[in-house]
Amino acid sequence: MATVDITGEQFASTIEDNDIVLVDFWAAWCAPCRQFAPTYGAASEKHADVVFAKVDTEAEQQLAAEAGITSIPTLMAFREKVLVFSQPGALNGPQLEQVIEAVKGLDMDEVHAHVAKARAEAQEN
Repeated sequence: MATVDITGEQFASTIEDNDIVLVDFWAAWCAPCRQFAPTYGAASEKHADVVFAKVDTEAEQQLAAEAGITSIPTLMAFREKVLVFSQPGALNGPQLEQVIEAVKGLDMDEVHAHVAKARAEAQEN
């Protein structure tokens, strides 16, 4: 599967409608973003079970702000609607593969239990 460009209007539905979604926040003027793009594209061809989304931070400034993007490129990974990875900086091929495999290998029952516990603690305070 190739990468897909998404907008603020598509962001939530993309996360909700797919099991694993990687999101690359980038801009055309960003040299590290341009360096990372071929690596990201190659991984998208290798992992058909993962959605590889791209958000142009220049065109989608509100979405970038809502996502807390302060440096680009920033890669986010969502699994079962939960943000499980977020890191600024361009990754090389092996590093990106490591992230993808780690996301695929997560025990999501454990992750959901942790999220529920954190929400309950936040509501108590």
